[in-house]
Amino acid sequence: MDRRQFVTGASALAAFAALKPMSVLAQAVDQVKIFYGFPAGSAGDIIARRVGDKLGGSAYTKNGAVVDNKPGAGGRIALESLKAAPADGTAMTHTPFSMISVYPHTFKKLSYDPFVDFQPVSTTTVIHHALSVGPMVPASVRTLADFIAWAKANPDKANYGSPAPGSTPHFVGALLGMQTNVDLKHVPYRGSIPGITDTVGGQIACMICPQGDHLEYAKAGKLRMLGTSGAKRSPFAPEIPTFAEQGFPDLVVEEWFGFYMHGKVPAPIVANASAAINAALRDSSVQAAAQAVGLIIRGSTPEEQLRSSRQEFERWGPLVKRIGFSADS
Repeated sequence: MDRRQFVTGASALAAFAALKPMSVLAQAVDQVKIFYGFPAGSAGDIIARRVGDKLGGSAYTKNGAVVDNKPGAGGRIALESLKAAPADGTAMTHTPFSMISVYPHTFKKLSYDPFVDFQPVSTTTVIHHALSVGPMVPASVRTLADFIAWAKANPDKANYGSPAPGSTPHFVGALLGMQTNVDLKHVPYRGSIPGITDTVGGQIACMICPQGDHLEYAKAGKLRMLGTSGAKRSPFAPEIPTFAEQGFPDLVVEEWFGFYMHGKVPAPIVANASAAINAALRDSSVQAAAQAVGLIIRGSTPEEQLRSSRQEFERWGPLVKRIGFSADS
């Protein structure tokens, strides 16, 4: 596979060069802790660790970063930990955009203000979500249409898992149910891996989560991927049609992971961190790790990440209202 498919952001690199005179004013910190709001071993955790390993010796930090997993509360614990951390650049979080751009629409009393308490540093990777079924669903079910027909005929088994309530995979499933008039019952998990495990074990019908978390099991024949959420087919499973191809254009979701810092960290430190992260993303071992878990490398400037965060915030507000979900209810 051509590695250039996975690396974008030439404009970001030019911006970092422009920031260099300011960034050198900040001294490198000794050690950085990366909070990650889901269990170890998931796709986002792997990227946080690979990137963190490469940060040592940069203008940002003298040593490689340490990842501190904070699973639970749909990824919010990691952000709450970052909010409580010192605003000196020694802490970051690696998170999907859901916790920043979607949760303000689902939690009436969110414990943080995503656009005040935190500031973007760089995106890292883009996720295509996938819907896979396990042994609870007959082998004859090979498409989304097949799955919907089966779910209508088996309402007691018509359920799906997601990595967290209020996450984008949760809403993909909810929208699928609404558009097909099927009562798909949501089963929330603390991350992708527990839900994948239950799907493989026949405890739930299907799982919707980052495609990379499905790949190992799909290749082993333990799961059957029925669709992916990208605007185009995933480069990791080009034989699997997108949701849009199967008649569901509203289910196009390309979520990204990104690094955030405390909102009061000085700009020179943020600039150094952003440059170091983007340098790490160009490393061949980081690119290989991303490909192995179905993630597409995409770095950014802090400004580009903020712009995307706000765009996703505006997009998901009406969708959440349409679904009628509230995490406080």
